[in-house]
Amino acid sequence: MILATFIGFLALILAVGIASVAKSTGTRADYYLASRGVSPALVGLSAVATNNSGYMFIGVIGFTYATGLAAIWLMVGWIVGDFLASLYIHGRMRTRTEKLNEATFGGMLSRWHGIEHPTLRRVAAVITVVFLGSYAAAQLAAGGKALHAVFNWEPNTGAIMVAAVVAAYCMAGGIRASIWTDAIQSVIMIVAMSILLFVAVGAAGGPAVMYQSLSDIPGYLDWFPGDLIIPGAIGALLFVVGWLFAGVSVIGQPHIMVRFMALDDADNMNTARIYYYGFFTVFYALATGVGMMARLLLPDLGALDPELALPTMAQSLLPPALVGLILAGIFAATMSTADSLILSCSAALTHDLLPQRLENKWQIKAATLGVTVLALLIALAQPQSVFSLVILSWSALASAFAPLLIVYALGHQVPERLSLAMIVVGPAVAILWRELGWHNSIYEGLPGILAGLAVFYIVAPMLRSPSGVKADELKTSEG
Repeated sequence: MILATFIGFLALILAVGIASVAKSTGTRADYYLASRGVSPALVGLSAVATNNSGYMFIGVIGFTYATGLAAIWLMVGWIVGDFLASLYIHGRMRTRTEKLNEATFGGMLSRWHGIEHPTLRRVAAVITVVFLGSYAAAQLAAGGKALHAVFNWEPNTGAIMVAAVVAAYCMAGGIRASIWTDAIQSVIMIVAMSILLFVAVGAAGGPAVMYQSLSDIPGYLDWFPGDLIIPGAIGALLFVVGWLFAGVSVIGQPHIMVRFMALDDADNMNTARIYYYGFFTVFYALATGVGMMARLLLPDLGALDPELALPTMAQSLLPPALVGLILAGIFAATMSTADSLILSCSAALTHDLLPQRLENKWQIKAATLGVTVLALLIALAQPQSVFSLVILSWSALASAFAPLLIVYALGHQVPERLSLAMIVVGPAVAILWRELGWHNSIYEGLPGILAGLAVFYIVAPMLRSPSGVKADELKTSEG
C-alpha cells in the first residue's frame, strides 16, 4: 500500500510536468523563463516549493531533532530576512530581466546596466554550476535517505529515481514543467507535514503532556544553543542575525530568483509574495514542530542519523497509505528543488559559459540531461549530510551574488574587475568560516555577504571609474 500510494503521486507529478509541453514554444526564453508569462500564484507556490526542498523535510527536521527549540531561529530569521530582501530586490530584478531580455540569472547580473561583462558572466556561470550542482546532489541524496528509512532500499536507489523523474519532465517542458509540478508539490508537502504533526502530538499524549516531556530533555527548550562561540546576549544576537542573513541569501539563489524573473508582470510581485510567504511560514512552522516531536517519540534516533527522523516517525505512527503520502511529500520536495537547480545549471552552461550560446532545443535538453547525470554522480559519492551540503552551497551562492545584487539595486555601477573580486571574495570568506567551525554559532553567509559588500565600498572610492555614481536609467525604470 505504501509503495502504491507513493508511485501514484510520482506518476501524477510526472504527468503534470509532461503535460506542460503543450504550452511550450520551443525557444530558449520559453524553456528557461516560460516566456515571462507565469501567474503570481504559480510563481509564489513554485518559489516556496523550491525553497523548502528535501532540505526542509530531511535537513531542517534533523537539525531541529538535534538542536531543540533554538532551531526556531532558522524559521524566524530565514523568513524575515527573505522578506526584507524581497522588498528591495525582486521587483527591480524582474524589471531588469525584461529590459535586458535575459533568460538567465548570470546573464542578468553581467548586463544589469546594459553593458556586457563577459568574464563576469562566465565566472558567475562556473560558481552556479559548481554550487548548484552540489545543491542538486543534496536533493537527490534526501530522496535516497527517505526510501532507505521506509523500504530499507539502498540510499542510491532513491537518488536515481528522483534524477530519472526530474530529467524526464525537465527535458520535456523546461521551467514551465518545473513550475507546474511545484504547485502540486507545495500542496502535497503542506498536507503531508500537517497530518504527521497532528498524529505525533496525539501519540505524545496531547499538547500539555508533550510540553512537559520536552521540558524533561536537558536544554531542549532553551531559546538559544548552549555552545555559542560568544556566550550571553551578544552571542545570541549574532546567532539570530546570522539566520536572518540566511533569509537575505535567497536573492543569491539563481534557482529561486528565476521564478520571480518569470513572473508575468512586475506589478504582480506583491500577490506572488502573499502566496510565497504564506505557504513558507506555515510549512516551516510545521517542519520545526515535527522535528521536535521526532525527538520526543524517537529518542534513540540521534545515535543513528537524525535526518531519518521524518520517514521513520511516519512509518511508526501512520497507516500505510499515509506513509506513502509522507514519502511522496519528501520526494515532491526534493524534486521541486532538484529540477530548479538542474535547469539553472543547464542555463548557465548553454547561455553563459560556452563560447557560443546554444539555441537549439535538443542541445539545451542534452545539457539538462548532462547536468542531471553530474548531480547524480555527486549524490552517489557524497558522504555529507543533506543539511551540511545544502547550507554550504546556499551560503556560497549567497556570498557570491547577493552583495552584487544589493549594490546594483542601490543604483551603483560596478566595473567588471571589481564585480569579479566581489563574487570571489564573498564565497571564499564563507567557506573559510565554515572550515574553522564558526558556522555553528554564526551562519557563514553573514561574514560572506558582508565581505563582498566590503570589497565594493572599500575599493570603489579608490577607482576613477563611475562605480559610485547612480545610473539615471535605474532611477526611472525601477521601483
